[in-house]
This record gives sequence, C-alpha cells and structure tokens, in this order.
Amino acid sequence: MKPLNALLSASGTTVFTVMSALAAQHQSINLGQGFPDYEGPADVVQAAADALLDHRNQYPPLAGVPELRAAVAEANRRFYGLEIDPATEVVVTSGATEALAAALMALINPGDEVVLFEPLYDTYLPVVRLLGATPRVVRLSPPKWELPRAELAAAFGPRTKAVLLNTPMNPAGKVFTAAELSYIAELLQRHDAYAVCDEVYEHLTFDGWKHIPLMTLPGMRERCLRIGSAGKTFSLTGWKVGYITGDKSLMPNVAKAHQNLTFTTAPNLQRAVAVGLSKPDSYFEGLSTELQARRDRLATGLAALGFGILPTQGSYFITADFSPLGFSGDDVAFCRHITEAAKVTAIPVSAFYDGADAPRHYARFAFCKNEAVLDEALARLKAWKEARNPEALAG
Repeated sequence: MKPLNALLSASGTTVFTVMSALAAQHQSINLGQGFPDYEGPADVVQAAADALLDHRNQYPPLAGVPELRAAVAEANRRFYGLEIDPATEVVVTSGATEALAAALMALINPGDEVVLFEPLYDTYLPVVRLLGATPRVVRLSPPKWELPRAELAAAFGPRTKAVLLNTPMNPAGKVFTAAELSYIAELLQRHDAYAVCDEVYEHLTFDGWKHIPLMTLPGMRERCLRIGSAGKTFSLTGWKVGYITGDKSLMPNVAKAHQNLTFTTAPNLQRAVAVGLSKPDSYFEGLSTELQARRDRLATGLAALGFGILPTQGSYFITADFSPLGFSGDDVAFCRHITEAAKVTAIPVSAFYDGADAPRHYARFAFCKNEAVLDEALARLKAWKEARNPEALAG
C-alpha cells in the first residue's frame, strides 16, 4: 500500500504521553502534566452550565460568539492599551493549539522559513513542517535564557516569513524583556516578516515581571497574531477555548484556516469565558500571587534536596538541574527513574529541543498543583534520596 504522511509516520509517541502512562502505571504524582489539579472560578463554571441550558447549542458564528469577541477586545484594551475591533480582529478557536495552527496556516506558504526559539513547545516544529516551511531554530541558553542577538539576526533571511514567539516561555519560564522584544521587532520590520505570538501564560508572571505583547510595540500591530488561552487564564484547560487577535488585514486568512480545522467552538464555553474575561483586576493579580507561592514552595523544596533551580519568571513550570544529585544517566533516564523509584514524575527538558545536542541534565516540574500534592511529591523525593547513596544514583 502507498505510504502515509511521512512526517507523521516518522513521529513517535510524545514523551508527555509516555511519561503520563508511566506515572499511571507506577501510581506516581505527575508533575509532568502542564495543567492544574484544581477547578477554575466557580462563577465561570456556573456560567457554562447555565449557558448549556439556554437553548443556544447550535453552531455559533465562525469567528466566535459576539460576547466573547467583545470580551477579548476589551481585555486587549484593558491590559495592554490595544484598540481591537471585535467584529474583524478576533477569532475564537478550539484551544491555543488550534490557534497556533490556524495562525501559521494563515501566513505560511511552502518554502517559507519560520524562526523559532529553543527550547520550544513540542507542537511548533511539526506544524511548521507539515505546512511545508523550514524552521530556523535559535537556541536560548540557561540559566538566564537571554536572547542571542547575533544568532537571531543570522537566522533571518530573504525567505523568512514569520517568527514564532512564546512569552512567557514554556518550559524555560522566561519573560522576554522590552529590549529583547524591540530587537525582534526591528528584525521583523527589516525583513518584512510576521510574528505568531503564543502568549497563553500572559497573566502568569512572577516577581514583578510583566508580560509585554510584541503587538504593542511600534510598527508591530499589523505584523502580529496574538494568541491567548482561557484554559491557562481560568485553570480550565479541558475546555479548549483559545483566541487570536490580529489586524483586520490578517484575520480573514485566520478565519479561513479556522474554518477548515474545527469551524467553531462550543458556544456555552465561549459565553462562560466572556464572563471570565470580565472579572475584576483582583482575579488576574491573584492568579500570579497564588502561582508564585506554589512555585516558591516547590523550588524551595527541590533546592533543599540538592537540585539546581533555574529562575522562573512566568508559566507553570520549574526547570531543575539534577546533575548535583550525582545521577549519571540523561534526563530521560532520570525522569523514568524517579517515576519508578520515587513515585514522582517530571518531563525531560531535552523533549523541547530539535537537535541531538540538547542539554541532558534538566527536568521540568509543574507547580500548578495543590499545595498538599507538591508537599507529598517533595516528601517522596526526600525519602527516595535518603534511601540511596551516590553510587546508587547511577540509574
């Protein structure tokens, strides 16, 4: 029989699926999963339940229900000073993953080049390649993950169509600075390119760091597609409600891509997210405060066990260096080992790299969990460490 799609056929099971299955097998606390183990705001959930019973359950408009498009536009004005037309500059999607695919589909032709930053979310490269584009990967290095300006400039060329920018960044926890964003904006203008901006963690920043959308910089409004996620903002990741904001010159193509991917998203969930986006400032400020406390709880505990802790300015994740523990295997072996032996699961950070030369001594731990779960995970890791001497840590 004729072969199937070569790229998908060559792709193995993701490490996230593998590690989650291993966690279930060993009854491990799964800190590899990038979603909360607690419910979102009760009023938002109630709004979804009420909307399910109000006899508006048929296809909503392609671009999203008017209430949510208006709420997204107002959130852009409220938080970032962006004036957005809800009728022509917002498209609601079935999650941020679909939003990424639709945004890239709207911009890219086969043969184009897309600049990405490594480490990167695992969906980015497959979508770019499935669209027939060539990825140009620029690596950021720990512990500060600073933008390597010379390498970034070298990645741009005559075939550059877009940059895919994730800030706050998964898994690095980096928030791009105003100076870094200005440099990216300068390159985009010089090379007449666009930006797909994955900003799903926009409200989840710590230690006084503030998210700056690239779209707010001079000359960038017409070049940016800005992606947000109700799942991350309201701790309701299973709802899969995302939204793209962009200039009216870009959004017709985005809407066409969305039409050919999912067409629309559950109307009751859309209306409930509109309620959520209208919540007071105290809610959004509380998100960061509560998550920062969880981050600090996990970081302090891991550091006390001997892990090297990299700074986390935003997102759900801590990157921890396990090499001080004396483990001689790589990150995949380490994450398998602690899942089986300590009953705690993390994700090997090499999974977020494309090249074979990825760093192999970091693990990603999610801290978007209840405090009792974090405490139990730390207690298990402590018992695991105390039960072994350095020689036993050889994997």
